[in-house]
Amino acid sequence: MDRLKDKVAFITGSGAGIGRASAILFSKEGAKVVIAEINESNGNETARLINQDGGQALYIRTDVTDPESVKEAIKKTIETFGSLNILYNNAGGSVGEDGSVTEVPIEVWQRTHAIDLFGTFLCCKFGISELIKTGGGAVIVTSSIAGLTGWRRSAYTAAKGGLISLTRVMAVDYARHNIRVNCLCPGLIVTERSAGQMKLFPHIADDMRPFHLLGLGEPDDVAHAALFLASDEAKLVTGVIFSVDSGYAALGRMDRSDPLKKEGESR
Repeated sequence: MDRLKDKVAFITGSGAGIGRASAILFSKEGAKVVIAEINESNGNETARLINQDGGQALYIRTDVTDPESVKEAIKKTIETFGSLNILYNNAGGSVGEDGSVTEVPIEVWQRTHAIDLFGTFLCCKFGISELIKTGGGAVIVTSSIAGLTGWRRSAYTAAKGGLISLTRVMAVDYARHNIRVNCLCPGLIVTERSAGQMKLFPHIADDMRPFHLLGLGEPDDVAHAALFLASDEAKLVTGVIFSVDSGYAALGRMDRSDPLKKEGESR
């Protein structure tokens, strides 16, 4: 229960889903947790759940697409807890209007990259300097299996692929400061949001389930992977692209949409 004892963790998008599960787990392992979340109701609820269980959590309304908002959130973190040890970039998402590059609306492309890629850049730009002052720490970046495959949503896939490259270059740049930078690539995780999408569009789960060999994931599955990367147990782990995808990436794109597969042929 002490894997993160006395550590300060800044977790974006921690008002629900994977972010909330990670914040609660990090707290149980001894961390003081900053809930950096744009949705005030969700952010306050995560903080309440942690604090009522005897942990220490601070909610700070944070828009990861806004440099001043991110800068202020990092500042409040230091003012409240005195330091920063773990920077977990969890905020991100995709929208239904995403599609091929000839079809995706420009505003959807820009918004997706603002949240997923630019938002992570901003948090690292303003947060890593505080990790350096602390003497090192852990940065966790959240990509997706979409970043590892030729997925159908071009804006989301490109942004998540960019996060993988960003992880590697930051791992090289900041190793000399004893900062480890690693990337999580979740598969289809059943959160409140994704469950709602699957109810509206049942084909999503139907299409994805066969390629999740161990079943669809839960938020805690990703949270436990993040906990390992945040802890001193991963002291020699940096620049790693860590799939939590139930075997999806191992299968590649051998599915019904394979353009090389002829009808009735097994590949």
